[in-house]
Amino acid sequence: MSKAVSANAGTVGRQAAVIAAASGLILTMGLPANAADSTAGVSASTESGSAQSALAVTAAPTATVSFERPVVKTTAAPKIERVRALSTAAETAAQGAGATEKAADKLAGAVSSAAASGLAAIAYTGIGHPYVWGGTTPSGWDCSGFTQWVYAQAGISIPRVNAWTAMKPTSTPVPGDLVMQNGGAHVGIYVGNGMMISALNPSQGTLLHSAASTGTSSFFTLAQ
Repeated sequence: MSKAVSANAGTVGRQAAVIAAASGLILTMGLPANAADSTAGVSASTESGSAQSALAVTAAPTATVSFERPVVKTTAAPKIERVRALSTAAETAAQGAGATEKAADKLAGAVSSAAASGLAAIAYTGIGHPYVWGGTTPSGWDCSGFTQWVYAQAGISIPRVNAWTAMKPTSTPVPGDLVMQNGGAHVGIYVGNGMMISALNPSQGTLLHSAASTGTSSFFTLAQ
């Protein structure tokens, strides 16, 4: 085959080279120097028979390559607002009734507090008056007579003895509440800050003193 290529190279020229390429042979076999040069960069494919040109790219050692980054704009996702369910007429009425009831309770508490504060002020006016067993007036009273007199000045009627039985126990006393001590052996008026006023005994009379200094205490209030 090489001899045939060499013999036909002068007469057939480039066509013989093309035929050789199509048959899968090396292109430069039996070709003149100029023919080999002219076919440089051409490759043969045994499956498709097509020729492809090889492109060589050269660059200086100091060359740099950069790519432009496209500007990307973002938009925040929309906020989702929760839709509040509309209340029914019955719910609205119930809420209104509840608010009215709370307001009434608050008002009643305020009135009771104001009355209690008035009781404490009245109790202060009794300081210095003598202790008299069985007495019920400023000229002389015992502990229960003093508490009954204080409440009476505010227009409130309480029993002469064991007045706390007509009241409500409380663990958070306010000024004006009743202080029952030592299982009912003594009673007085609470005026705040752990202090009370009572007709203590014949030698000391009616005075301001600590509730803790005269025994165990229980507190009672008129507030409902």
